[in-house]
Amino acid sequence: MRILITLTAAVMILYAFNACNSSSSSHPTFCDTTCDNDTLKFAGKHSLQPYVYISFNNCNPDTLLWSYNGMGVNRKMGFSDLFSPGIKLNTNFIRCVFNDTSYAWLMFNDCSYGRGYYLKIPFNKSSNIGRSGRAINSLDKKFPVDESLVAYTDRGNIFVEDMKTGKKAMMTFGKEIDMDLDDIHSSIDSVNISPSRIWAKIKIDGEWKMLEKSITLQ
Repeated sequence: MRILITLTAAVMILYAFNACNSSSSSHPTFCDTTCDNDTLKFAGKHSLQPYVYISFNNCNPDTLLWSYNGMGVNRKMGFSDLFSPGIKLNTNFIRCVFNDTSYAWLMFNDCSYGRGYYLKIPFNKSSNIGRSGRAINSLDKKFPVDESLVAYTDRGNIFVEDMKTGKKAMMTFGKEIDMDLDDIHSSIDSVNISPSRIWAKIKIDGEWKMLEKSITLQ
């Protein structure tokens, strides 16, 4: 009897171990999540030296800081006040574009799932930060987007915006899609976006469809 109990326990432990391994291997990470607590520093080329910093705490993005010489204040905001906790960052998957001392665009992808995010950071004392957890960033190799544009989805459309002029355009999917943004490639396989064209491979009603639209930013 004792032998039977021992064998049963061994089988259960082995099953649990295999199930755990299967679960962890079924979700590969988008990028390396090696711990790095060094502050990320981005600086613009304008003579007033605009900057954006991201500080870390226990390997997680903790605080966003930004200003420029002459702004009169150093603004900061908790990262968890902008997005849900748990985002993992890698310096190779973050891009910051400065529009002089007007604002900066900060684009990044979460290393755990590959979900795209962006922040539009104003260089003044009071304006709110623009933000999205639905970004389609060229940091993802299947999402080439012209370097002058930011792109995002609302699950029924793709929107693009020129980062300097603010001019916009969009392409519709024709319907809203039940899209898991933490597994975006199950719904949007790939895109190719330029200032004159949006192309995308989208799963609609269980079928992959190629959508394309010539656009004019306005």
